[in-house]
Amino acid sequence: MAKKAQRAQLKKRKRRKRIILTIFIPLLLIIIAVGVYGAYLVKQAADAAADSQTELNRGGKSEKRIDPVDPKHDNISILFMGIDDSNKRSMGDDTRTDALILATLNESQKSVKMVSIPRDSLVYDPIRGVEDKINHAHAYNGADGTIATVEELFDIPVDYMVRMNFEAFIDVVDALGGVQVDVPVSFSEQNSKDEKDAIHLEKGLQHLDGEQALALARTRKIDNDIERGKRQQLVLKAIIEKAASFSSITKYSDVITALGDNITTNLSFGEMISLHDYATSGQKLQVDSLVLQGSDLWTDHGYYYQLDQNNVDEIKTTLREHLDINELGERNDASSTAKNKN
Repeated sequence: MAKKAQRAQLKKRKRRKRIILTIFIPLLLIIIAVGVYGAYLVKQAADAAADSQTELNRGGKSEKRIDPVDPKHDNISILFMGIDDSNKRSMGDDTRTDALILATLNESQKSVKMVSIPRDSLVYDPIRGVEDKINHAHAYNGADGTIATVEELFDIPVDYMVRMNFEAFIDVVDALGGVQVDVPVSFSEQNSKDEKDAIHLEKGLQHLDGEQALALARTRKIDNDIERGKRQQLVLKAIIEKAASFSSITKYSDVITALGDNITTNLSFGEMISLHDYATSGQKLQVDSLVLQGSDLWTDHGYYYQLDQNNVDEIKTTLREHLDINELGERNDASSTAKNKN
């Protein structure tokens, strides 16, 4: 009887072991597969980011910075440049900027402030030493020319830039699965292939794909560049909020990989991933929009948008305070970075 009981107990143990192995091994294989696939996606995104990365002529940091910045610990600024180009147009390096949005990011507050710069704004271009429309700076001196002009305008450092054409804009919105935007006005607009009235949107809250979001950001026949800038900020805010809702780095990989050859940036892959902290901090990301005020100016050389200097000075102060820097580009709390890193 004792032997019989022992055999029964042994069978029971073997059966329990088989059950455990039956459950555990597939689960382990799934975990490994997910990990390998996640690593593959991150590697794929890192390769795409490396292809998109470019060095600015100025070097690694803005001349308005005393010390280099690290997005993981420091407040930073990013200049988003939408260039008037596509694979169909193929205008190369001589194209003008069609949209300019300067964003400052405050790491401790997990907040973003954005200001749109109208394309016809009359500003001083320090590289050429002339006053001209701000969108001409890129045509003459590329990203460096635009950055130098924006730094001159607001007297703050531009730490990073992201330059994209129409295809990149569409791809990033589609990689995010579209964005939710409260469209402020009904309109029709051409698509990225320059097909007239191919996109039609009605006023109201709706889900936009990449082509629709681009149409909303670029349309300018219905009012003026100030309202156009507001629409661009609406779209960018929707993109930021959608990206910030992702908790998985692998989803960022989809976005980065989707950009392909249509984006250039001086952000490294590691610095891009550092911005992931804004999504996982547990705080609701606060995004504020600022508007540059001004008036129409007609000259012998054509139309310009004359900026209101008092308003420029107010925005300059707001951005500087958000970056927490003084007039020399020094951090107001010089020890904050060291504390955070330790």
